[in-house]
Amino acid sequence: MAIITLTSDWGQADYYVAAVKGAIFSALPDATVIDITHNIEPWDIASAAFIIRNCYKNFPEGTIHIIAVETEESADKPHIALKADGHYFIGTDNDIFSLILGDLPYEAVTIEVIQDSDFFTFTTRDRFVKVAAMIAKGLPFSEIGKPYPQIRKCVTFQPTIDGNSIHGIVTFVDSYENIVTNITKELFDKVRNGRNFEIRIGKYSLDKVCRSYTEVAIPDIVALFGTHGFLEIAINHGNAASLLGLSRDSSVDISFK
Repeated sequence: MAIITLTSDWGQADYYVAAVKGAIFSALPDATVIDITHNIEPWDIASAAFIIRNCYKNFPEGTIHIIAVETEESADKPHIALKADGHYFIGTDNDIFSLILGDLPYEAVTIEVIQDSDFFTFTTRDRFVKVAAMIAKGLPFSEIGKPYPQIRKCVTFQPTIDGNSIHGIVTFVDSYENIVTNITKELFDKVRNGRNFEIRIGKYSLDKVCRSYTEVAIPDIVALFGTHGFLEIAINHGNAASLLGLSRDSSVDISFK
């Protein structure tokens, strides 16, 4: 029985989600369809990639992940099907796959499956679902398209080390308005080397990393490393991004002494 996940920027007000699910069940009546989220901001590839990267491994190997964010195809952004880490991914090569997979090895093909509709504005329903059904039925990648040897590589901002400081940025804001930075625990521990530190976010500063949100009083600011492995700044029972005036790409600096 196939497990198929859906991630999109469609929201819930329109017919898109229902139409895609109907197409899946028409092709695969016994499939299990899981909504990862349909609340991605329109065309926000970075957020979609962050969410998928942090949940796909919790699904069984062989799960098929349909990604419906900025799906329009072009010569340099083709539709592809990809297998990596025991999972299948279907979408447009618009940088999202490199953001999800990093340096993991993969096998990919361009999608050359002809869609049923003469309209080209609903690729997910009319093309991606057909490819998902082919994969679920065990058809080889060679029947989907030609080998696609190199996905687009998205160059992201990496933390920098300047003397006794780490300079990073906010990369994601979740639905609680907790902010996630690009500073990993591994980098933090390596540069810290047992020293005291100060985390500076806007006009605020912290000198402690906690293990949970509730280690501080309501509504204090807390820094911790989340299950995603990155430094996170939150407010216990509060909205950190709004209250601290932070958004994606805001600066986060850590100094050690």
